[in-house]
Parts: sequence; C-alpha cells; structure tokens
Amino acid sequence: MNHFQGKSLLKESDYTPSEINYLIDFAIHLKALKAQHIPHPYLQGKNIALLFEKTSTRTRSAFTVAANDLGAHPEFLGKNDIQLGKKESVVDTAKVLGSMFDGIEFRGFKQTAVEQLAQYSGVPVWNGLTDTWHPTQMIADFMTLKEHFGHLAGLTLTYVGDGRNNMANSLLVTSAMLGVNVHIGAPQDLQPAAEIVALAKQYAKQAGSAVVITDDPAVAVTGADALYTDVWVSMGEAVDYGQRIKALLPFQINAALVAQTGQADTIIMHCLPAIHDHETEIGAQLGEQYGLAAVEITDDVFNSAQAVIFQEAANRMPAIKAIMAATLGDLFIPDSIFNG
Repeated sequence: MNHFQGKSLLKESDYTPSEINYLIDFAIHLKALKAQHIPHPYLQGKNIALLFEKTSTRTRSAFTVAANDLGAHPEFLGKNDIQLGKKESVVDTAKVLGSMFDGIEFRGFKQTAVEQLAQYSGVPVWNGLTDTWHPTQMIADFMTLKEHFGHLAGLTLTYVGDGRNNMANSLLVTSAMLGVNVHIGAPQDLQPAAEIVALAKQYAKQAGSAVVITDDPAVAVTGADALYTDVWVSMGEAVDYGQRIKALLPFQINAALVAQTGQADTIIMHCLPAIHDHETEIGAQLGEQYGLAAVEITDDVFNSAQAVIFQEAANRMPAIKAIMAATLGDLFIPDSIFNG
C-alpha cells in the first residue's frame, strides 16, 4: 500500500502534520541514497509535465534532476510553449495533459489554476509555486532545519519582510503544523491575511506551538533559531519600490537584527533569488536608485557562516524527489505509520 498514491500537493494543509514529517524524512533518506550513488528509479517509465508560467532556477532544476534520478522523463512546457490560459483553458489543458503524462508540476500565479489542473487531469499535480502557497519549498526548508538542529518541534522560526506573500503564508502554516514556533515580522499592511493566521493558530493549538504576528522587528526576532526572509516584491507584483523599501528597511536581515535574536547560533535562510549585492541587474539598479548596498539581506549576513541558504537551495531537489516518488511511485507506505 502506498499511503500517498495519486495524491496531489497543492498546499501544505492538503496533508496532515505526520504526512509532512514523513516527506521531510523521506527527502533526507533520498538525499543519502544519492550521496552513496545508490540508484532509486521509483518512477521508471513515467512522464512528467513541467508547466511554468513563472521563470525559475531552483524549481525547474530540482524537478528536472529529481525526475531523471527517479527514472522518469520530464518535459518542460513554458508559457510560450503551450496555449495555457490563452487559447486553451486550464480545464481543457488539464484533460489533455492528464491523458499523456503521469504527473504534472505547475509554477504560476493563480492558486485556482493548480487546483483545476488537479481536479481535471486525473493525475497527481504538484504546486511548484503560486501567489498563495509554496509547498515544495516547505519540504526543503524544514528538511534543512531538521538536518541542522536534529529536530523540529520547539524551534522558533522568524520570517521578516513582506508577510503577505506565498513564502510567509507557507512558513506560517507549516511551522504551526510541525510544532515550530513561528514569528512574522512585517508592517501592519504587509501582514498575512486573517484567514491564514487563523489556520496557523488552529494547527499551533494542536501542536503546542506559538504564533506571533508583529510590526516590531525586535519582538519578531527575539529567540529565533532561524531567521528567514524573501524578496520584498514578488514576481509580477506592481508596486512603488521606493515605498516598499521604506516600509521594510527596518526588517532587513543585517548584523544588527541578527544580534537582536539573543541567540549565538541562529541560522539564516532565504528561498532565493536574493538581492544581497549589486551583482545583478536589479540589485545594481535598486542600489543606485535608492542608495542601498543590499535590499532584504546584507551581503555579510548572506555569506556568513550562519547562513544555510545554499544547503536549503540544494535540498529543493531531494524534497521534490520525495514528493514525486511518494505520490506517483509504487512504494509501500502503510497507513499505520500515520494512524499511530
């Protein structure tokens, strides 16, 4: 019996806390197999469609390598390759792709699009990112935390920056599910939606963890085992960059903010890409326009010994591999594991 067989992953709350924990541990196991050069072709002969409305480095690379390692064939379908949403509806696309592919990854804008793909394709669908949720990133992030600390329950994770984006939403809910104390530091108008906070508090009550939403950076970071941030303007979002920078600069992860954690071993996390220097077009443009050496995280912290950012990035691949193998592979995963 495969407990996950045929199940999509569209948002974290599609799964139980024990199921999320299983995927984290499975990802760690698959990472070890890869390191030992032990083949694990659990998806031999399967075909995977990779639908990308939004560009990507880590998500595309991770799904491609993970599929190949598992013996599957990944097919990249970018926004200029198919008619999704232009001449062909999401529903019609789902029916066509479901008839040809064994699984579908979607990275795009609307959460409704990935939900329709899952509803009408008849095959497992994995959310590689939407404007609301980023569940595949969560398996990698909490895998990284578990590798570093050896456990999850009882840790404190602080996210600072734009608290209304997909990363803040997913970190808030997933932390609460797994018994991780979660702090969101953001200006009041950039804090998570009330319904997402309510969902997190519901899980936190069950897990015995704490949820703190604050507009005070010092309060947010106090006691943090991990400090997390993301870019201040999400892909496709039209905002006044100057106003956003002014609002969020107090939440920049820099040496002073790290010191306010009161912890000697706080780790630094970022889902990437990061604007931490002027070595990119956007970084150079914003630096010149607003007189900033960095935006959401300073270069010294980004490249410090406390940062686990590139370990976190590398973990995207085994995390995604675990999700695909569990939901599409012929594995024996008994229900008893999840039913006590």
